[in-house]
Amino acid sequence: MEIRHATNPMEAKNYTTEQLRNHYLAEKLFEKGELKMLYSHEDRMVVGGAIPFKEPLLLEATESLKTNYFLERRELGIINVGNQGSVTVDGERYILGKKDCLYIGMGKEDVRFESEDSDNPARFYLVSTLAHREYPTKKVAIDQAEPNRLGSIAESNERTIYKYIHFEGVQSCQLMLGMTLLEPNNMWNTMPAHIHDRRSEIYFYFDMPDNGKVFHFMGQPDETRHLVVGNEQVVVSPAWSIHSGVGTSNYSFIWAMAGENYSFTDMDFIDMNELK
Repeated sequence: MEIRHATNPMEAKNYTTEQLRNHYLAEKLFEKGELKMLYSHEDRMVVGGAIPFKEPLLLEATESLKTNYFLERRELGIINVGNQGSVTVDGERYILGKKDCLYIGMGKEDVRFESEDSDNPARFYLVSTLAHREYPTKKVAIDQAEPNRLGSIAESNERTIYKYIHFEGVQSCQLMLGMTLLEPNNMWNTMPAHIHDRRSEIYFYFDMPDNGKVFHFMGQPDETRHLVVGNEQVVVSPAWSIHSGVGTSNYSFIWAMAGENYSFTDMDFIDMNELK
């Protein structure tokens, strides 16, 4: 598990491109036959990528967590971005197709990931946050999630938002998790930009062509910076930072939030004339 410490905006505005990428971008989350994880001290979120091959992959507590098992004091959200696979939670098996979601509550000790076909493996994206009580494990298939269609062709941001884990959906302690799909010929996300000072957010960009890129904008509204992001890469967005992007083509991204507030609408929008 890689460890990333929290940063403050006064430091970040002086970072070089390399420093920005080292602090906020995870470039290689998926490796075949491995479960890789990153621990961010921004609201103590953990993200991971698992590609089970011929053998199941077991979710285990690393030394840095100081617990007997991974979900002893945590909860977990999973979205499959690959081919069909399964997640077994304390002996109960859940089948996940592409873009299906599974929430696992605190206290589950044995979590295993498998691919239905090792030649066409599943690709499980994981987000974990601290928890104070157990909520039921629950699967939400993509066709069960309520789509929220926003934007317009004129603004180049026609998109569909699927909210899986949130106050009015699957219940959790603090994890909010969902997915945004941009329509063809649409490239912008989360513009006009906003911040939410009481929670941090992590973006996972996927469904991009091999040579596709997203220019992800971050930083304080009057001190913006950018990261050039490729397919299946992760951006950690601190609470003080905007989080917006534009791609060379349409793409999808998974957003995950954690922090003090559990309201999806807790956003402070930034006037376009204030961005610099």
